[in-house]
Amino acid sequence: MEQSRTGGKKQGNLRYLLTFSGKYRWYLVSALAATLLSTVFSFLTPQVIKVTIDSVIDSNPYDLPKWLVTWLNTHLPRELLRENLWIPALAAILFALLAMLTNYQRRYHIALFAEGTVSNLRNRLFALIQRLPFAWHTRISTGDIIQRCTSDVETIRAFLAQQLIELVRVLVMVAVASVMMVSIHPQLALVALSFLPVIACYSIFFYKKAGHRFLEADMAEGDLMTAAQENLTGVRVVRAFGRERYEMDKFNRLNDIYTGLWLKVGKLSSVYWGVGDLATGLQNAVILMLGVRAVVRGDGLLLGGLTALLTYNSYLIWPVRSLGRILSELSRNGVSVERLRDILENAPEGDEENARAFPFEGEVVFDKVSFSYDTKEVLHEVSFRIAPGQTLAILGGTGSGKSTLAHLLARLYSLPPENGRILIDGVDIRDIALESLRSQVGIVLQEPFLFSRTIEDNIRAGRTDLDLEALRPHARTAAVDEAILSFEKGYQTVVGERGVTLSGGQKQRVAIARTLAQDPRILVFDDSLSAVDTETDARIREALARRSRRATTILISHRAVTLMQADCILVLDQGRVVQMGTHAQLMAEEGIYRRVCEIQTGIEEHVLSDERKEGQA
Repeated sequence: MEQSRTGGKKQGNLRYLLTFSGKYRWYLVSALAATLLSTVFSFLTPQVIKVTIDSVIDSNPYDLPKWLVTWLNTHLPRELLRENLWIPALAAILFALLAMLTNYQRRYHIALFAEGTVSNLRNRLFALIQRLPFAWHTRISTGDIIQRCTSDVETIRAFLAQQLIELVRVLVMVAVASVMMVSIHPQLALVALSFLPVIACYSIFFYKKAGHRFLEADMAEGDLMTAAQENLTGVRVVRAFGRERYEMDKFNRLNDIYTGLWLKVGKLSSVYWGVGDLATGLQNAVILMLGVRAVVRGDGLLLGGLTALLTYNSYLIWPVRSLGRILSELSRNGVSVERLRDILENAPEGDEENARAFPFEGEVVFDKVSFSYDTKEVLHEVSFRIAPGQTLAILGGTGSGKSTLAHLLARLYSLPPENGRILIDGVDIRDIALESLRSQVGIVLQEPFLFSRTIEDNIRAGRTDLDLEALRPHARTAAVDEAILSFEKGYQTVVGERGVTLSGGQKQRVAIARTLAQDPRILVFDDSLSAVDTETDARIREALARRSRRATTILISHRAVTLMQADCILVLDQGRVVQMGTHAQLMAEEGIYRRVCEIQTGIEEHVLSDERKEGQA
């Protein structure tokens, strides 16, 4: 799919959309056929009026095909029609009824086609977004993704349901009207049709201008939605720092930009429609004037023919006037399709051809792993080994690459082949099926995400087959069971969007319980105990140690006491391993680890001393 963007001829937007239609494509074919039939039936009614006025009420020869004239003379003589004018009226009503039925078929089937196609498009979008690399999500804002998957999809739906068939209908009506008008009076028809190139060129000019304006407006809408989404998800920060006025001013500024861009689009549309009204009004006046003169002079045009010609001209005027609107919607649809193609033509995460799944024992090896975000190197030839069931602790300053190690282990970021290897049980993680890898590597992040559901649903997210009694031991291990039961609804408490009803520590512990319920063979705690107190921290680590099946564990923390009991401690500085060993070994040598321990121990002793003094007072 990526090849279509970078190599070869790029598929047109309409053909690209048709790839999502599937079984609904036949409804489009049916709607197109109904469009042709409804146009023909609609255009037969003026012919009935023309023949009635010129050849039934008056005595002029029939201006009809010979076979039809023969049939009329045989079955419906002229005198019979004069005495029963309800017969031509019935014919006109019949054609109108047929036009109505085919119009119904056109509208209903194009709606089925549009809704079915867009439904497939939505499903494809959502499924792909679930499988796009984590790096892609870090580059695109959530508001922009939501805007593309809602507003742009709705634009496409409206185009497929309305503008696409209208464009075809306009072309058919212009073609049929042209044939009918030429058959009535070629000279007047040429005069009427001579206005079309001017209006068509003007519409194309508007199409090009509108496309640029719509793109600017869509981008501004994405910025506006991003600002609203960030404000709502960050409501705690906004309130805590009193940033309401700042956020309101920011939103108002973006809203003014967005509104201003749409006002420019509206101004452009107003100019277009104003000039279009002038052109079509002028055309009507010219045709009426020349037509009346031709009738009076007897220049090959009768009164019924003039009536039919004016009717066809009115049929012609409407499509021409709507051409600009259709082309502007076509422009907007093109912008929306391109924005969705920017998502859909990204390659999803996938497994190598020889990727396999197997139960992990838990050995983890980093072999000279280097990694960069764009041009900034965050890891440089990091190497270590963790035996199955052992605990590795990682200490390092902000930006030292600690979290990157966890992300690489779960293949949230892809490690280039030339940048080293990560092995699990001796197998390169590139050769392990992603589903198998991520089901057996559980990561608890520092800022865990909780869904706006019950606590039970959040813990069960990784294992939907477990009932409440099977979940509670994991909650007890995470030292959150008692806190949950203290809520009025217990495990049925709805945590609210992003878990806003829980404290930071409670959210972290619920996230730990969720990961433990997954029963992974490798556990990674990415500073995920930072929001809990020291006592709870110790309780969680003791409970983890007592688990019947000890997992290989990686602890990332700024808290030295959390790391002390690990089998091995790794110290990172600017992406490099500067120290590695047990707590006793690292305390026996000069370095970052001992300095951090001494500082933190000193702070804790100072706090305890102050608490004793306050108790004695």
